[in-house]
Amino acid sequence: MTTRTPTQSSLLGRVTGLWQVLHEYLFAGARRNKAPIVDPAGLRHFVQTRASYIAQTSLYGYLRTRAGMRYPELFDDDPFVVSINIAKWHMFLACLSDLSVYAGGMLRLKAPGSSVDVGRFMEELVQSILDETGVPEDAGEEYPAHAERVMARVRASVWRDVTDDESVFVESPEGLVKYAPIVEELKALDDEIVRNSVRFHWQEIRRDMRELLNAQAVLAQVENAPSGPGAPTSMLP
Repeated sequence: MTTRTPTQSSLLGRVTGLWQVLHEYLFAGARRNKAPIVDPAGLRHFVQTRASYIAQTSLYGYLRTRAGMRYPELFDDDPFVVSINIAKWHMFLACLSDLSVYAGGMLRLKAPGSSVDVGRFMEELVQSILDETGVPEDAGEEYPAHAERVMARVRASVWRDVTDDESVFVESPEGLVKYAPIVEELKALDDEIVRNSVRFHWQEIRRDMRELLNAQAVLAQVENAPSGPGAPTSMLP
């Protein structure tokens, strides 16, 4: 049996970490699909996967742009890799926050006559995503508090006031500026460009939701769910 030296083990860990990041970045788009959103499960999948996609492409794209040809060298620094992972998870929460509010607003906008409590439905949908994600080991100690802020925003949202534009996409541009492991002086120089880049990425996601979301079908499934004694208390399947 071959025994690795500490140097070899460290190098292997860095290479593995670099490959994981590159794999997430390069193949994030491949995990998306263009299936019509006709039920709660479909909406949940859309929100979860698109939030992850924007988080990864925005963060890794910014790092790659800033580092240029030295991008792989970033992973020679173990503390920096830790910072990347923490930033990745906070960006996911920021993107989840923005897209969840937009999705809830589109449900109300596209199905104004539905009797479904969109607020309660979106609370359950977002909470189910957070429950499935849990608290990742590499997310840092501030992750749970950030997750709770996501839920607080969903609870406080006034769905009839959400418009079909970029106005609710405020957490993700701020999140990239705040959490990206780049020196503050450089982030100050990049601030406007970085924020606009994230906003630009969301344009495609909004187009997808407009085309794919059948709000009446989604809410009809919620409205027609079994009720009464013994029925599930959740609005999700």
